[in-house]
Amino acid sequence: MSNHKKLADFRADIDKCVKCGACQAQCAVYKTIKRESTVARGKIAIANALLDKDLPLDKRFVLDMSQCLLCGSCFDKCPNLVPTDQIVMAARREIAERKGLSTFGKAITSVIKRPKLMNTLAKSSDHFGGILFKKIPDHSGLRLRFPLPFITTDRSIPDFTPTPFRERYPQPIGGNTDKPTLSFFTGCMINYTYPEVGEALVKVVRFMGFPLIIPQDQGCCGLPALAAGDEKTVDQLADANVTAFSCNGQNDVVIVTACASCYSGIGERYRAMGKDYAQMGDKVVDILKFLADNGLVEKLQQLPRWKETKRVTYHDPCHLRTQGITTEPRAILSALPNVNFVEMEGADKCCGLGGTFSVYHYDTSREIGKRKADGIAASNADLVASACPGCMMQLQDSINHAKLPQQVCHVLELVADCLPDS
Repeated sequence: MSNHKKLADFRADIDKCVKCGACQAQCAVYKTIKRESTVARGKIAIANALLDKDLPLDKRFVLDMSQCLLCGSCFDKCPNLVPTDQIVMAARREIAERKGLSTFGKAITSVIKRPKLMNTLAKSSDHFGGILFKKIPDHSGLRLRFPLPFITTDRSIPDFTPTPFRERYPQPIGGNTDKPTLSFFTGCMINYTYPEVGEALVKVVRFMGFPLIIPQDQGCCGLPALAAGDEKTVDQLADANVTAFSCNGQNDVVIVTACASCYSGIGERYRAMGKDYAQMGDKVVDILKFLADNGLVEKLQQLPRWKETKRVTYHDPCHLRTQGITTEPRAILSALPNVNFVEMEGADKCCGLGGTFSVYHYDTSREIGKRKADGIAASNADLVASACPGCMMQLQDSINHAKLPQQVCHVLELVADCLPDS
């Protein structure tokens, strides 16, 4: 019995699509490519034809289903709430079942389901950086170029940390015993490329007095495998994470994420899988929402205002925006004594990453990123804050290509910067 729906299970949802075209105004890919097969109603029609056996599962079908960011923007604004992102993922699972995974799909899933291999690769990058990575001048704003298979050579990505974040905190961190214990799902990017975000979370949680544990046996949330159509790897990772976050029988444990994609991966997706996965998913809370709901904004407002502040704008990660988490990050930023918060045009629009989408379709991803860069430039902000490491990487790449001076950071980093050292 599969933990994931088949394409045929979405027949009723597919029939709800009335081809009104409201999705066209929401789809970043359609705005870039201007082809009907890239927008939600086009994909619904293609999926329907496949179910009716009127469409072969050929290269064009695979291409059409790959051209989706899975951002959920179409569902968010659909008058009939047709879950196109879930239908696309079901179609991708059918592609994988009948045709096998793509070369990149095999590569990425073979790595993410092997934590020891991921650790080895991350640590090896420190020793073989001269071979694998081309360093470029600091003044360029780029941190690395990444000339490896599947990755274009002019793309900037963060370097890997020689000491993964989770290895830095093998033991629980104490706090007030009358407060619930937080269990931190780090995700892959915080663990391997953005450990500073994890460090910021630790500092903020300590400031708030919550006990914190960081399970060492956790793995990837599975979203890359889910996007690739590899349900077996998703199940394998989910089983490992459910075990890792069993929390020794503590019922009051709250599982927090600092990555919007992971929030969706172990929250929304696990709840859809049912069984023990849903029990874990029900405990998942985005860290910014949790902190805002537990008094962080009020505490920040009590801190003395800095004489010199940074002008900061905010980008909404799709996986938070579509779950209604938009006011909390802004409330936190507005309360910071070291920040002058400003809105930017298009803050709620997708940045163009889409996980593996930006690997398969980097030219399109980069065009979408240009629109974000325009909004950033118009804001005159010094910094761009977000709440998703994937978005952070994409935004910085877009900024660099536009030759803008802004840097990208996580909201938690700005919070940590204004707090006293413990």
